[in-house]
Amino acid sequence: MSDGARPAEAHSGPPAPADGTPRHAVVVGGGLAGTTAALALADAGVRVTLLEGRPRLGGLAFSFQRDGLTVDNGQHVYLRCCTAYRWFLDRIEGAALAPLQNRLDVPVVDADKPEGRRLGRLRRDPLPVPLHLGRSLAAYPHLSLAERAAVGRAALALKGLDLADPALDTQDFGGWLARHGQSARAVEALWDLVGVATLNAVAGDASLALAAMVFKTGLLSDPGAADIGWAHVPLGELHDRLARKALDSAGVRTEVRTRVTSLTHHGNGGWSVQVPGETLDADAVVLAVPQREAHALLPSGALDDPGRLLRIGTAPILNVHVVYDRQVLARPFFAALGSPVQWVFDRTAASGLGDGQYLALSQSAAQDEIDTPVADLRERYLPELERLIPGTRTARVRDFFVTRERTATFAPAPGVGRLRPGARTKAPGLYLAGAWTATGWPATMESAVRSGVSAADAALGALGRPRPRHLFAFEEAA
Repeated sequence: MSDGARPAEAHSGPPAPADGTPRHAVVVGGGLAGTTAALALADAGVRVTLLEGRPRLGGLAFSFQRDGLTVDNGQHVYLRCCTAYRWFLDRIEGAALAPLQNRLDVPVVDADKPEGRRLGRLRRDPLPVPLHLGRSLAAYPHLSLAERAAVGRAALALKGLDLADPALDTQDFGGWLARHGQSARAVEALWDLVGVATLNAVAGDASLALAAMVFKTGLLSDPGAADIGWAHVPLGELHDRLARKALDSAGVRTEVRTRVTSLTHHGNGGWSVQVPGETLDADAVVLAVPQREAHALLPSGALDDPGRLLRIGTAPILNVHVVYDRQVLARPFFAALGSPVQWVFDRTAASGLGDGQYLALSQSAAQDEIDTPVADLRERYLPELERLIPGTRTARVRDFFVTRERTATFAPAPGVGRLRPGARTKAPGLYLAGAWTATGWPATMESAVRSGVSAADAALGALGRPRPRHLFAFEEAA
């Protein structure tokens, strides 16, 4: 049971200031979780200071400049069922810059198929669940007829799982799929095609609880739940510039390049937050930083077993970036089979490239390649792109570079659910946020925003502040 499942705070927080000044909350960390918590607290009338150690907001979903291009560190997508992240986009006035597909449509290229049979599609029809995917699955060329039928039976069994059953977290998804008749080809061509991108783990390394949540929510809950959205501008435009603008408008004091060195809890219920050259007094503190950083800042007694944060593993994501001298791909993205390439996205317009084409390869669960030298990755991936995209065979490569996030997400291994803490701690006025906390979701932008909402909600309750009504609108839409 997570800490968030028990009433850790029976108090109402520190006494209100006698002069009527607003309560003060300090949010540590300016990723999506911290930005969400800061906006929610400020919208409720709390005075908020947001502290971020990096020179920008956005956490691990950010942009940088390279040779005149604006480059995202990695490709991030979301689904229509990601109602919290969609709320976040609306709150920062960025929804139009990261639109959703009108209808799920994923081109899937098999590098090992003959030219005429290599393209398949996963797309939905305007029919109720599970019929919305029936025609697509029936025509999916990367599986045999028997494999397609077995996938349908497994999907129905998956739909019947109870996500509240703690036993699901003790099992691995790969074993469950094998017990339900899924061939190695079906795992590669369907279950891992979706699961690796959303969980950052292959089926055999993933908790059944998290995998079931992904597939039940994304593919088996609502016909449009899996429609894909992605930023058509650099991520920094959304998660840094527009987020900063929203924070400023809400009255949040935002400090970047400011790293917290310690937290001290006082007998009157207040907190002191130490940064170089300044001590901030606060009525509430939200720690919205990675689990290892949170562990280092937690005061004694804040969690029954603080060491469990260190037992939450991490998983890497490798991103390969290739700039060609001409257009080589007509589609905005595709997924690949029979190749080390996983997903390929066209980032030409978003990067500001004036001529040619810029493709980004998103490689999840990249434990075997995260430290591979760039020259070796070039030798591996450029020939693969030639197999997958015929237009690359006559194009010239202008640039090839790699971005690496060695701790991109928490590892969704079996048993991780019991390690993820809730928003509340045993220290009055101290709350946790981050995609790694107990949101029920894997490490996604959706999980990060939900964690920020949960932390803000817990803090507002303790401070005696009403919840901003619009903040929880996404829960009604879920």
